[in-house]
Amino acid sequence: ASTSRNTDFSLESTLLSLLLAFVLGQLIAWTYAWTHSGLSYSRSFTQSLVLLTIVVTLVMFIIGNSIVTAFGLLGALALIRFRNVLKDTRDTVFVFASLVVGMGVGTHRYQLAIVGTAALLLVVVYLTKTSFGTLGRFDGYLTLRMSETDGRGEASSALLEKFCRAVKQISSRQTGEVEGAEYVYQVGLRDRERSNELLEELRQLEGVTHVSLVLRSELSEV
Repeated sequence: ASTSRNTDFSLESTLLSLLLAFVLGQLIAWTYAWTHSGLSYSRSFTQSLVLLTIVVTLVMFIIGNSIVTAFGLLGALALIRFRNVLKDTRDTVFVFASLVVGMGVGTHRYQLAIVGTAALLLVVVYLTKTSFGTLGRFDGYLTLRMSETDGRGEASSALLEKFCRAVKQISSRQTGEVEGAEYVYQVGLRDRERSNELLEELRQLEGVTHVSLVLRSELSEV
């Protein structure tokens, strides 16, 4: 009854735990890479999520029920200085998720680790697909330069209404090119993936000399 929990780990169960840790770590890493946005993506960080899950599983094997081993391992880990500073709080969440899943697998709580991973990844996908937390109504700035001719303003307005859920003109000025004018709008697109289609249809309007669209990053607000 006083034996350590380490004696309960057979070769088969150890290999099963490591394989499960690898699979769950892969799922976490794939979801992180797929839902990542911004400029701070790192391949090494994504690979570390997989390795971290396996390492923590091994740590739980080693610790077992031994308090002495646990304190010894903490002392050894205290000698390691992690120089990499996480720039995104979302990255910290994924690191913590890998730690928790590795602890679950390492203690043979397989069902909890699998269900917990699935629930976490479903929430991540939901938050990404719904752009949860975005406060801005606008996706970016549209610049439209065209000659002043009756009817062309109405045509461009109709296209903007077709592709945009929100439009706000923020400036207009005379360009001096055959009485041309330049308009700048804040636009909230109905579908960001159709932005090129909007630009092409605007360029086909008679009298339009220049069209450009600058989309903001999904992690920033306009």
